[in-house]
Order: sequence, then structure tokens, then C-alpha cells
Amino acid sequence: MTIELHTWNTPNGRKISVALEEMGLPYKVIPVNISKGEQMAPEFLKLSPNNKIPAILDPEGPDGKPVSIFESGAILLYLGEKTGKFLPKSLSGRIPVYEWLMWQMGGFGPMPGQVHHFIALENEQDRAYGLKRYMAETRRLYGVLDRRLEARDFVAGELSVADFAILGWAWRHPRHKVDLADFPNVKRWYEALMARPAVKRGMEAKLD
Repeated sequence: MTIELHTWNTPNGRKISVALEEMGLPYKVIPVNISKGEQMAPEFLKLSPNNKIPAILDPEGPDGKPVSIFESGAILLYLGEKTGKFLPKSLSGRIPVYEWLMWQMGGFGPMPGQVHHFIALENEQDRAYGLKRYMAETRRLYGVLDRRLEARDFVAGELSVADFAILGWAWRHPRHKVDLADFPNVKRWYEALMARPAVKRGMEAKLD
């Protein structure tokens, strides 16, 4: 049965379209235009109490009953559990997936997101402090990721939902003024992922 993906064309939305394509799950996009405040609509609030995209509605959830999930990290873990793909079965295998998924959600998302916010401000005085602070932290996080990928192809060893989560934000590296040439291991990882047919479909899916 077809999963409803309620989303918009953002890094967090791309995480899920990529995962759905990689997992081979049928889905349809229901755009939620955040520039028009559609995420505040009561209908969407029923799916996402935090008024944030993305959210999914799976008509065939646990025990065959419909279920809705909000928060991109929770959605990725759910889809991994549902399909048995990109989420190791052993606890020891899951630990690095959990670590790097939480790393993305707690840092490599909120910090570049602040860059996106401050870089769009017209007043130079308003922009200066925020950009200096959040660009430095964003670059630090790229460095963390680069070191992690020095001896492995993917962040948790095998390709996992953690990679999809991080890719959603690495996709926007031009917008937060990061040249991947400065982080060669990230560049290699990024190019390898973007060359995957399912990732390409997920990135090109119309979300708006």
C-alpha cells in the first residue's frame, strides 16, 4: 500500500524521499507549502504535533493498522524497522547508526540551518555574528564527518538510514557555503551516494 509523504523541498524532506526510493517502497508526495504556513493547518497538526515537515502516513503499519510518524529521524528508523533494510539486525551494528543519526539531528542540520537563516538576512550587522558563529560550527561538523569517513565507505560501516539523514543536509552544502573539496572523505562519500539510482530518484522527486 502507498505511503503518504507529507513534506516540502527541504533537507529533512529529501532524507525521506531518498530512503523510500532506496527501500523500494511505493509512496505519494503530499506537498506542505511551508512558505505559506500550511504546516500550521489542523489537518497536518494531526500528523505532526510539532508543525514540522516531514510526516508520513503508512496505511499498513504495525499489525496492519494505519500509523502516522513525524520527525525525520523517527521516520527513518520506522522505515528501517518496517523493511529490514539499512538498519542492522544486531544491537552492535545498530549502535553506530543510532550515534550518527542522532549526530545529524542534533548538530548537522540545526547548525547549517542557522547558516541558511542568517545568510538570508539583508542587514549586514544582523548577519555578521550569526554567520561567523554558525559557519564555524558547520565546518567543524564537516570535519567530524570527514574524519569518520576516513577509513570507511559509510558512517556506520554499511549503508544505513544514518547516511540518508546526513545526505539530506550535505545536499545543501552550496547553500551553507561549504566546498566539499575541503573535506575529501565527505566528497567521496557524497558523490558515491548521489551516483546511486535510487538516491538520484529520491533527490529528483517533486516535493513541492
